[in-house]
Amino acid sequence: MAQIDPDSPVPKYFQLREILLDLIENNELPIGAAIPSERELSQRFDLSRMTVRQAVDHLVSEGRLHRVPGKGTFVARPKIELALQLTSFTDDMRARGMEPGSRDLDRRVVRASAHLARQLGIPPGDAVHFIERLRTADGEPLSIERAHIPVVLAPDLDAYDLTGRSLYALLESRYGLVLDAGELTIDGGVADPGDADLLKLPRGGAVLLLQRRSFAAGVCAEFGVSTYRADRYQLRTLLEIPTRRV
Repeated sequence: MAQIDPDSPVPKYFQLREILLDLIENNELPIGAAIPSERELSQRFDLSRMTVRQAVDHLVSEGRLHRVPGKGTFVARPKIELALQLTSFTDDMRARGMEPGSRDLDRRVVRASAHLARQLGIPPGDAVHFIERLRTADGEPLSIERAHIPVVLAPDLDAYDLTGRSLYALLESRYGLVLDAGELTIDGGVADPGDADLLKLPRGGAVLLLQRRSFAAGVCAEFGVSTYRADRYQLRTLLEIPTRRV
């Protein structure tokens, strides 16, 4: 096992963080395993308990560890990379080897407000399907999806059971709506009490708020507003150097 280098310019807490992270990533500390206590880590690496606590706090804040009061600190499940592409939750989870699930929270037909009408590109007052679902992966609640779809594009959508089914696949197979483009906005936020309970988050827990417009042949077929658990997701994207003007 690596040791702390007292002569290194790298802070000791950060060295310990890297050592623990290596143990996690090499599966020497598997998911759900308890890490050694602060006292044990302090003795093993000849560090103060304050330094040990600082290293562990960093890994907790990064979502690599989680504390259980009265029991200890454990290796957390790895975060899921949020798909920055036009794909359904069902297909995304299956591609990761996870079993997607859903539970209907609300389904009804509403009249488009001025704001909703602008997002969907329809006249205010037009009929819109509102579909609210709790989405799970391997039984764990991950997000709440609220989809708005113009009734004129999918007239009898409310007659179909969406349990364990991809909404996007249904739109394509039943109505010929092949979603081929989209716009996505991501904000950070705090879960309201109702969403926090459904997502099994503490009150005031951090979430990612997504707004998405999905298009089929240039027509906006869906306006979606989703709430994702921030403790279970992370964003990754490629960075490109902008083209320089000659």
